[in-house]
Amino acid sequence: MTSSTTLGMPAMPAREERAVAAGISFTSGHHFSLRDGVDASALAEAATVPLSVIVQVTKRCDFGCVFCSETFQLPDPSLGQMERLRDNLAGVPRVFLSGGEPLLRRDLIDIVEMFTGFIIGLPTNATRGVAMAPRLAGKIAFANIGFDGPRATFRRVRGDYDKVMTGVRAFINAGIPISLSAVVQRSGLHGLPYLYQIADVLDAGKLKLILPLRKGNALGMDEREFISTDEARATFEHLTELRSIHDWHPAVRLTPWTASTEGHMIVIEPDGNAHAWPVYDQPDLFLSLGNLLEEPVSQIWQRYPYKASHYAKYLGRSIHAAARSPL
Repeated sequence: MTSSTTLGMPAMPAREERAVAAGISFTSGHHFSLRDGVDASALAEAATVPLSVIVQVTKRCDFGCVFCSETFQLPDPSLGQMERLRDNLAGVPRVFLSGGEPLLRRDLIDIVEMFTGFIIGLPTNATRGVAMAPRLAGKIAFANIGFDGPRATFRRVRGDYDKVMTGVRAFINAGIPISLSAVVQRSGLHGLPYLYQIADVLDAGKLKLILPLRKGNALGMDEREFISTDEARATFEHLTELRSIHDWHPAVRLTPWTASTEGHMIVIEPDGNAHAWPVYDQPDLFLSLGNLLEEPVSQIWQRYPYKASHYAKYLGRSIHAAARSPL
């Protein structure tokens, strides 16, 4: 195994599991885990709030990824509005402070500190990692960095590989755990083993793989780029076989778009509108649930029709998932 120390990078902070609810913990692979013998469906029925919510702190982004689904712009929420959203998320274990690109907000540190007490995941492209990572140290649970493959693949679908890798190393140097997140296209399948090895070398907690959705920029993608659910399963099986051969440690999770994963995410837009996502028969894949500026998430959860899908996905029951292996 190649460790981060041999590459001249500091050792990552110790990873510990964190209990978040009866029978559920948040793991070193940056995902939830269900204790053996616990019924996920029963937990979903008994729950009063979601396990995880995505809060878009901005719609702005400095990249133009070919698969991006979030191209419709809205004004950034004010700090006062963010406080209201935080208050109305009471009881939710994990919050993703997402975008757009959240690092573009000059007041992001104020927002992050506002959400102290939540498990904070920060989805980012890391282009401003050098400037922002030292200020985020100790304030977020992990950075979830968009990273789609080796240099040629990355440049084709996302942008400047070397700038992002510099940002990734800035997060690592600041002691912030990272995961890598990739959107899987047919033309990039050959690069996924290299991506998994990159994740291992960087000591990422998780390699997260999702399929593109037909929304935003992805409406212009060639239809051949969308792989089938059977191909997704075969891709996952190939990666886990290679993981066993090469002793790669990061968790790997691949989410196909099926009936079991429909609507599993709850997304809060900058104007407070809450949506189940993706809902396949909706024109923009959003099913409106209410507005988090106006009511607590517990009320939104009551009318949310995908509770079982939400729990099944985040607990790894409806997706392809392999836990992080011990170092």
